[in-house]
Amino acid sequence: MRVLHLASVMGIGGAEALVLEMVRRGHEVGWESAVASGGGLRADLLAAEGFQTFDVPPAERSVSGLARARAAASAAVSAFRPDVVIAHNVSATAVARLARPALPAFVPLPRRGVPVVTVFHGVGEADYRGAARVLTLTTDHVVVVADAIGRRLSGAGLRGVGTSVIRNAVTVPESVDRAAARAELELGDGPVALCLARMAEQKRHDILIDAWKLRDDGVLLLAGDGPLRADLERRAAPLGDRVRFLGARSDVPRLLAATDVTVLTSDWEGLPIAVLESLAAGRPVVATDVDGLREVLGGGGGRLVPPRDPDAAARALGELLDDPAARAAEAEAGLATIRTAYDPGAMMRSYDDLIRRICTR
Repeated sequence: MRVLHLASVMGIGGAEALVLEMVRRGHEVGWESAVASGGGLRADLLAAEGFQTFDVPPAERSVSGLARARAAASAAVSAFRPDVVIAHNVSATAVARLARPALPAFVPLPRRGVPVVTVFHGVGEADYRGAARVLTLTTDHVVVVADAIGRRLSGAGLRGVGTSVIRNAVTVPESVDRAAARAELELGDGPVALCLARMAEQKRHDILIDAWKLRDDGVLLLAGDGPLRADLERRAAPLGDRVRFLGARSDVPRLLAATDVTVLTSDWEGLPIAVLESLAAGRPVVATDVDGLREVLGGGGGRLVPPRDPDAAARALGELLDDPAARAAEAEAGLATIRTAYDPGAMMRSYDDLIRRICTR
């Protein structure tokens, strides 16, 4: 099975981490994989490992931008000759659809060209209707990463397109010496919380910083970058060295080894890879009680708090950072969740079964 993954970029975000996992594990289910994207750290990693990569610029919201993306995607499809294109999120799906012949939907799939399967990680509440409209017109099947995401997409008007739920999964991270990791980051012995997230409106770092102001001790590590970084640095300035901006990082296992708890105060989420990585590393999570986060943490592994509530976030962080026994219990529950529900081998078999059915119908 020749599988071409199409993504806008291949940086350090969760969707890109899933692409990396799927490409590296593709051989387990008989895939020959390649990636078409606007480039980035993870595209470079895959190229260095011998996988084919193609340059497809992100689709801009203009006729000329779409035309450039379509031409590059068409060239990638012609060069790699995939059996299926897995498009990660909505804009990549639109580009994938434009890259194949514009034949009507009633024409059987083999004659319409390479089938397109969308992996949908979620969008903001206001964007679901637009996403449903685009996907109805552009994809052959939608994979959602959490049950709640599928319900939202259906409720927003997705019609005539098959939908499956396949939850994200991660490989257990490499073991890193905790003392060495803390020494490198100059953390000392006090409590440490870590947020792995792009600095964009959705992630609500402002709520997290306000919650951290309610604590008297500990260090908050913010790993990620984005358009709101300067504003957030000004907001955190009164806390001095108790909030540290690390920028974009590729050494997540090292950061997790150094921390006690991870935290995510987003307004919305699908199923964040960062949360799964945290649980797999034995680090409990404090996260907002929304969609996929509710699904992964509902059985333990941390604390769920209401969105946009710094007081609740501060209390939950205190319950885990200041109580080693509670932290250990939640860490064990999180590891059990990863073992039973988020196994990467099972995830790959589910994707393989799905795309083989689509390609042979």
